[in-house]
Parts: sequence; structure tokens; C-alpha cells
Amino acid sequence: MTPAINCAKKAGVTFNVHEYHHDPAAESFGEEAAEALGLDPALVFKTLLVSLTGHKSPLAVAVLPVTHMLSLKNIAKALGAKKAEMADPKVAERSTGYIVGGISPIGQKKALPTVIDSSAEALLSLNVSAGRRGLEIELAPADLAKLTRATFAPIISD
Repeated sequence: MTPAINCAKKAGVTFNVHEYHHDPAAESFGEEAAEALGLDPALVFKTLLVSLTGHKSPLAVAVLPVTHMLSLKNIAKALGAKKAEMADPKVAERSTGYIVGGISPIGQKKALPTVIDSSAEALLSLNVSAGRRGLEIELAPADLAKLTRATFAPIISD
């Protein structure tokens, strides 16, 4: 069990776990998950960490479809920060307790401000990393927001 799965169990939310063999040569972890599990890529979301300027928290979490790119301008706006840039991978790993490619928005070592792309609100369920490469957790967007104390906002690039 990963901290993400344990957190979901403890909260009593409904979820499913999907496991697949991770290929170390895969270029995109999220797209690999969608393909390996036979899922619509629009239902698989990636977790990215950003460094913030002009915000009380130095880091924040963005959750968005693997088929899209994060808009740093939109995530900064959603959080009321002056600026956002991609966090250093080592900083992301230290802060979350997960390794890159397996960073889950759920059960991180340190609770960070989290924004889920607003496109998720229309979905019945979505998949995010369950805390390690080759492991996804499927749950309702509202439950993901509850577990991460997230807000919904448009954070993808046009």
C-alpha cells in the first residue's frame, strides 16, 4: 500500500486501484498509464509541482489531464501568486515523499495548495498516480478534491 491508497481508505472514499508494468523507457508517465490500462487519456491526470513567487506557500500542486500542458500563468492566477514555475524534481520528491513519475496528489508528506483543472468537474471519475510508477488510483473528482483540499480552476494551456 502507498500513502495515497491508505489516505483514500482512511477517508472512506470509493476508489479503484489499477496496476500495470511500468516501462523505464517510457517518455510520458501519464500517457504510458493510459495506454497500458486501456484508458481514455482524457481520464488520466498528471500531478505536477510548481514553485511559487508571492504566495505564502513556496510550492503548490497542479492536477491536469495528461493530454494537456500546464499554464504557469493560470496556476499562479488560480492561487493568487505573482508567478509560478516548474519545481525542481528533487524538491518535488523531498516535499511529497514520492518519486517523479509516481507523485500522487494524495497522501503527500506535506499538505500543499492544490488545484485540479476544471475539466475534471464534468467527469464521473479520473485516474491519478497512486504513489508509484505503474500504479493508478481511480476516484471521483469531488473525492480527489476532498482528499487534497483542492480547488478547481482552468489551469491548462490553450
